[in-house]
Amino acid sequence: MVKKALLIFGLLLFLIAANLVFTGNVTGAEAMGKTVGQLSRTTGTNFGSEILKGIGKFFEFTGFRNASGGNIIMILVGIFFIFLAIRYEYEPLLLIPIGAGIILGNVPFFQDGGINLQIGIYQKGSVLNYLYFGVMKGIYPPLIFLGIGAMTDFSSLISNPRLMLLGAAAQLGIFLTFLGAIWLGFNLPEAGSIGIIGGADGPTAIFLSSKLANGSIVNGIKTMNLIGPIAVAAYSYMALVPVIQPPVMRLLTTKKERLIRMKPPRAVSKTEKIIFPVLALILTTFISPGALPLLGMLFFGNLLKESGVTTRLATTARTSLIDIVTIILGLTVGASTQADVFLTSESILIFVLGALSFIVATAGGVIFARVMNLFSLPQNKINPLIGAAGVSAVPDSARVVQTEGLRYDSSNHLLMHAMAPNVAGVIGSAVAAGIMMSFLM
Repeated sequence: MVKKALLIFGLLLFLIAANLVFTGNVTGAEAMGKTVGQLSRTTGTNFGSEILKGIGKFFEFTGFRNASGGNIIMILVGIFFIFLAIRYEYEPLLLIPIGAGIILGNVPFFQDGGINLQIGIYQKGSVLNYLYFGVMKGIYPPLIFLGIGAMTDFSSLISNPRLMLLGAAAQLGIFLTFLGAIWLGFNLPEAGSIGIIGGADGPTAIFLSSKLANGSIVNGIKTMNLIGPIAVAAYSYMALVPVIQPPVMRLLTTKKERLIRMKPPRAVSKTEKIIFPVLALILTTFISPGALPLLGMLFFGNLLKESGVTTRLATTARTSLIDIVTIILGLTVGASTQADVFLTSESILIFVLGALSFIVATAGGVIFARVMNLFSLPQNKINPLIGAAGVSAVPDSARVVQTEGLRYDSSNHLLMHAMAPNVAGVIGSAVAAGIMMSFLM
């Protein structure tokens, strides 16, 4: 019992000494000397007040003292993201880092008096702030595209180039959402950044919003910092592809159309696979130079893969590199949802517009596939389900198409056909982002 009392007394003495060190601007030795002197002269009542003062100071810096309702709400959202990733396997490689980041970004800490503890993602000098630099400056998205290019097979698109039109049609959601955001009161750069959510491409959404909606002045227009809400919305809807797309696909197609069997794609030669990324890089970036950081890395990664002589580089790009960047990107995007910054009416509007844009993009691809069938020979008919893969969620949209196709015909495999508009959608959303930049910057 005596040992416990001495331990508690020693701990309290340490807290008082530490309190004097941090508040009195004196050295540790001077503080301890003063503390001992004070203890020898003060009464028990004064000593007790010093103890209470130290405990109060400690409590003032705890999360319990600084927590707000917004912090609790966002922490619950982060837990929900992690639950979705583990329980239903909705994009776990994205939702677990983002969910963990949301929790990290909303652990409350002392911010009164302008004190910078270098903890939060928006506090200069903090670890999270340094990592967030790659989001703010659009560094991480091109690295993600490098990894995507190194793991993508463009054979299905090369063998049936007309399916590229489905990827273009699915970008309808981007431009309609752009108009909707303007109607709701967002300025032009902000509306352009919000519209890109319709492409269901998280890296592209981050890249464009880092240029157009980063809290700075763009083309003489003061913008809000919308990177966090736009990124979380884009990745959330990417994860919810298996939930959002099937009802739209069923609504816009007949049972007969869902049973259409497409001709197997032709074999593509190695030479074609090597020429494609070089030719596509030149054509797309000449049309949309603003997309060069994204498309340049995408086709460079694909060239590493298809050349056959840079296997080690291609393997690094599609495994270690993209995994590391995904972890950092997901964590920092999640942490950017700090409650006092994220929980605004603008964030709610962005999520609503994002959902609508994703639905419109899916519908655009499916409807355009039906239109194409009006001008196609019977043996060249397209199963309109693959139009839904025109959004950029690779390869999730293609997998959804495969699942829906098998639902109505267990021997009708649409995955390889769906990959063509799916990879075309990646290219299309990047081109659309470049066009937005050229008009709005």
